[in-house]
Amino acid sequence: MGKILVGFDFSSGSACAVDLAIDIANGWQCDLRLVYVKEKDEDEAPIRAEIERRNQGVAHLLKGIKLEYVILQGRVPEMLSLQAVKDDAELIVVGSRGMSGAHSNFIGVNTYRTISLAPVPVLSVREEAQFEKKLETIILPIDSTPATRQKVPMAVKFAQQFGARIIILGIYTSTSEGTRANVDNYVGQSAKFIAKAGVAYSAKFISVQKNFAETTLQFAEENQGDLIVIMTEQESGLTNFLLGSFAQQMLNQATIPILTVKPENIGINTRWN
Repeated sequence: MGKILVGFDFSSGSACAVDLAIDIANGWQCDLRLVYVKEKDEDEAPIRAEIERRNQGVAHLLKGIKLEYVILQGRVPEMLSLQAVKDDAELIVVGSRGMSGAHSNFIGVNTYRTISLAPVPVLSVREEAQFEKKLETIILPIDSTPATRQKVPMAVKFAQQFGARIIILGIYTSTSEGTRANVDNYVGQSAKFIAKAGVAYSAKFISVQKNFAETTLQFAEENQGDLIVIMTEQESGLTNFLLGSFAQQMLNQATIPILTVKPENIGINTRWN
């Protein structure tokens, strides 16, 4: 199994990303690699010393896995993506803020570009996420596009590891009978796939007329969601309800971790019948 990569820059957000990545890596039994992207003139010696000191501090949390690191130079999203290919990575974990040499706001800049470029799913976490609470409930929005189902296997993988349940959220974005029928069909197929994997689930439906992201986040809050699994551009072809990127809005507004998947990320041949 490939590694899990963590974008790291000494910020509190990236430290939270490391903690979460360790939990995931222990469950998947795969090694971790921290990726620090330095400024052109940054001295590597103190960076290495601090990373090694911090790694020693969390060594007791590792359960039969290794925690390594690499220091690169360049643009954060490009370097993370290249390292993911090199390591045959399963997942990239990033803090929502930090992760840039200039210490700029990661949301809307590096996080979103990392998601756009990454060859694997990206898990984004804010530093204020409640890590003392177990991952118990995964919110899985399903829309009327065929690609919406491609995130289901990753949701199942997380649910199996943490013993979580999945709430399938069927989202109607149109009054069209054909569009609503597609949602119903894809929710049913997703439910069948999840049940076959032995994961507990329930399904709910909601109509969205204005903002997909706000509706999804409100639903997650009302249902005590601990993780939301989305595609990079959920329902992006629709013109009647969403201004800007759904994924970017989710990253900007969410206080719980967001797992973002692109259809081309998925190396699983999923049968939906």
